[in-house]
Amino acid sequence: MALEENNYYRDSKSLYNDCKACIDYHVILTMTDGSTMDGIIEGVDSDRVNVLVGEDVMEQEEETRDSYRQPSGFGRPGRRFRRFRRRPIPLNRLAAIALLQYPYIMPPFSFFPYFIF
Repeated sequence: MALEENNYYRDSKSLYNDCKACIDYHVILTMTDGSTMDGIIEGVDSDRVNVLVGEDVMEQEEETRDSYRQPSGFGRPGRRFRRFRRRPIPLNRLAAIALLQYPYIMPPFSFFPYFIF
């Protein structure tokens, strides 16, 4: 298995440069133990990477109801929020970094030119 094929880095200098280039981008980080996480790179030091890691939070049913006379969910599950927490990750624990791909959706109509009749 070639290391270049899977984007694994042999030295920390090239990984440091790639992390520096991906500051303020949503990336997928692969650790040396095989675990992955997604987050936003906030800053890079010589020995660690500061990442805002997202975690899902569900709103509790009892907290949303003020009274039982007017239920607010109508049987639906509670709201889902995404909270980001700052976590320092040592640079020597990172094995790979990849940008998270977002699809570009083309609008079905053009915005220009506007025709006035």
